[in-house]
Amino acid sequence: MQKCTLALGCFWKPEENFKNKPGILETEVGYAGGNSKKTTYEDVCTGSTGHAEVVRLTFDENVISFKKILDLFFKMHDPTQKDMQYPDVGTQYRSEIFYENEKQKKEASEILNEFNKKLDGKIQTNISAIKNYCKAEEYHQKYIEKNR
Repeated sequence: MQKCTLALGCFWKPEENFKNKPGILETEVGYAGGNSKKTTYEDVCTGSTGHAEVVRLTFDENVISFKKILDLFFKMHDPTQKDMQYPDVGTQYRSEIFYENEKQKKEASEILNEFNKKLDGKIQTNISAIKNYCKAEEYHQKYIEKNR
């Protein structure tokens, strides 16, 4: 089993899209890449924490490869938009691949370069080491309760 963390706009739709893919064992929404180990939705929305909204995946690499996940990632959002996924605007909605190890970093660079060629060099996706991931527990729970 492996984990990967991806930022591709507001985390609800990507989580839903990945949830039922074969080989995806668990999905979780949260924030990553920011200045602190704990944050809230309200803090992230100020744009001052440095966090992005992310979906964290636990997957079985014998069923779905990291490269296949990244292929889906690039097809699920517009990686040519900087700090937004229309209509959501702000640094927390940026496109970013947070790698867990050097193998993921290498594969992320390879896939990004492939897509960048297809999209005439317009990709805005960042590739960064995972840091300060925190689960969006409070906000997630409020959302679930509100939408029951």
